[in-house]
Amino acid sequence: MRNINRTSGQILRRVQSCLFVILFASSLMLSSSVAIEDSRLDPLSSGEDEAVVQPSAFDSFLLDEPPKELSLEERFAKLEKNFTELNENYEELEENYSGVKEKLKSYVVMGHGEESMKLSGRIHVDQWSFPGNSPGTNAFETGDPNLTPQDRLGFRRVRFGVAGSLWKTMEYKIEMEFAAGNDSEFRDVYLGWNDIPMVQTLLVGNQKRPYGLDHLNSSRYNVFLERPFVIEGFNQDARRLGVCAYGYSDDLVWNWRYGVFNQRLIQDEGVYVGDHFQGEGAGRLATTFWYDEPSDGRGYGHFAVAGTLANPDGSGTPGRGPNEAQFRTRPEARSTRRWLDTGQIAGADNYQLIGLENVWNFGPVQLVGEYQHNWVDRDGFEDVRFHGGYAYIAYFLTGDYMPWDRESGTLDRIKPLENFFLVDTCNDGVRGGWGAWQIAYRWSHADFSDQDVLGGVGTSHTLGLNWYWNAYARMQFNAIYGEIDDHFPIAGLTAGHYTILGTRFMVDF
Repeated sequence: MRNINRTSGQILRRVQSCLFVILFASSLMLSSSVAIEDSRLDPLSSGEDEAVVQPSAFDSFLLDEPPKELSLEERFAKLEKNFTELNENYEELEENYSGVKEKLKSYVVMGHGEESMKLSGRIHVDQWSFPGNSPGTNAFETGDPNLTPQDRLGFRRVRFGVAGSLWKTMEYKIEMEFAAGNDSEFRDVYLGWNDIPMVQTLLVGNQKRPYGLDHLNSSRYNVFLERPFVIEGFNQDARRLGVCAYGYSDDLVWNWRYGVFNQRLIQDEGVYVGDHFQGEGAGRLATTFWYDEPSDGRGYGHFAVAGTLANPDGSGTPGRGPNEAQFRTRPEARSTRRWLDTGQIAGADNYQLIGLENVWNFGPVQLVGEYQHNWVDRDGFEDVRFHGGYAYIAYFLTGDYMPWDRESGTLDRIKPLENFFLVDTCNDGVRGGWGAWQIAYRWSHADFSDQDVLGGVGTSHTLGLNWYWNAYARMQFNAIYGEIDDHFPIAGLTAGHYTILGTRFMVDF
């Protein structure tokens, strides 16, 4: 609306300016014509001065007729008439503008000037192939030991969102996922309040549960294509409906988040239905105990402890909602099924999870490790426990580094020292930049089998190569070898091994 007002005002001012220019130019022409008539009456004029002065093109355009056929009074009258018509047109335009402005009020409501809206999005295009599999992993994926997993090519993420502020201390975010085609889902959807005493920021809505560093990191910044067994297994898709507080210390050494959540994943349903709330309380306390200020954060150290106390509905009573005591994950790649899966754990009354995180960064080298342990208490069955962890090392061949966000205790956006580009120069031929190149290795392990629950025990090794074109685009390549055993029988098979190759091109804005 403000742009419309500004544009219309500029048009009116330009019309006024044109009127004044026409009047001023016409006055000059009339003055010149009077001077010419005076020179013709001057008896001292020479023969050269008696040459006939031809009317200009501007005279003909302004007066419609050659000026030599009109007297001075007639020319003034003609000019006055043209000016009157222009003035009437200007007044009509001003009236029309006022009418349009009034009509727009019924469609566009002016803001109060303290709102903001920022658009964001990301596109991840993946290709996955399964060149080496055993009968066991074939069965885990297809149910048939003789059918191998099929290759995949498509969108991993297609997200579009808006975020901004409301008044001075409120914020909002709405983010949608369109990678599934006709079945869209929401991701972050919340309202927030900032600068709350003793709390700082409070968000209400669908948001990430505060445990698992690799889940709290954005998929835009993670080193590997998919998250480790234990991180995805204990916190599938991460986001839940809840209320969570966020804060950090003035010196940025400490940061924290804690809240209450419903355990049901509702991103495609939009609502939880059930008599049993299946709630949980979760939190995370983190410290950036070392941060090298002189190098702008090329060196840092991070440690965090996180956990949750959850109360699932393990009774299995119909109509009370699904039992959320289930832990499952894919083979750190985009398979169709989850190859590690406990199923819904019967009798699970509550579970307690604790997780530890550690990060060291020395310039182009980064070392990261996490461990999580989950105790599940059951009514009428033996209690069970599951655990797992991962560790990785990453190195930039080009001397770049992984930035760190001390307010949230997570990875930040990588900004290559040199972007990837190719240009054709006039003198030196084709010139270009390499971008940033990073290699990485990850070891991952998870044990989801205990007592009568046989979700499987998985171990994987992943080699990664990342090519950062710029801060907003990159390519990723992963080669994964893994083994699974102690799995509940599928087609009589309880173990298998696999080799998977993955490639991704991603951009975000």
